[in-house]
Amino acid sequence: MTLIHPSSHVSPEAKLGSDVEIGPFTIIHENVILGKGVKVGAYCELGIPTALGDGSPLNIGDDALIRSHSVFYESSSFKAGLVTGHRVTVRENTIAGTSFQIGTSTEIQGDCSIGDYVRFQSNVFVGKKTTIGDFVWILPYVVLTNDPTPPSEVMIGCTIEDYASIAAAAVILPGVIVGHHSLVAAQACVTKDVVPNMVVAGVPAQVVSEAKLIKLRDGSNRPAYPWTEHFTRGYPSSITSGWEKDNGE
Repeated sequence: MTLIHPSSHVSPEAKLGSDVEIGPFTIIHENVILGKGVKVGAYCELGIPTALGDGSPLNIGDDALIRSHSVFYESSSFKAGLVTGHRVTVRENTIAGTSFQIGTSTEIQGDCSIGDYVRFQSNVFVGKKTTIGDFVWILPYVVLTNDPTPPSEVMIGCTIEDYASIAAAAVILPGVIVGHHSLVAAQACVTKDVVPNMVVAGVPAQVVSEAKLIKLRDGSNRPAYPWTEHFTRGYPSSITSGWEKDNGE
């Protein structure tokens, strides 16, 4: 059963799946497709028209939860399981995979590619032309930049590979590649590519160790990385069972 609050405005041109819920004072523009079971909170605006898009609709996959005061432009696409915090902004031409989580007050500038099971915490800034792989963790106040000579019309997005973790308040400079299973320490400024499976820290960031040498601070003395060896919360068993095989369990 679809529930639309009487104070909201939903364009008759928008396409809504079954069991959709639209909260108070929310605007759904005409160029929008919502999958089944999508829940949109209060004071949201979805499908804002823009000349920077390609004319395609904003497509939100099944079972999404979009919390209050969030804004999405047209010409972006999200697979099933999208979850946002409050006051999220996502610009045009953003393509994201399954079960993407976007933290409160995060801004995605558009023209971005984001993989499956990516986790953004709060206050993340993602510059245009960023590429992010699968199972990436990006913690609060991280900035992913794209202009090597600001201000200019040159945009060179950074790349974050699968399973990488970017800790709080780190800054990744334009064109930098952060390798798979690597760790960027809190408040690091990353000016050059990060080799896979390494830890970088500092300003400018330098390699400090292999990631596997970092220990969990739980008294077990187990390696903290790869994090898939000990952290599975929020991921389906169909995924984590593969991790167990990879880890030799």
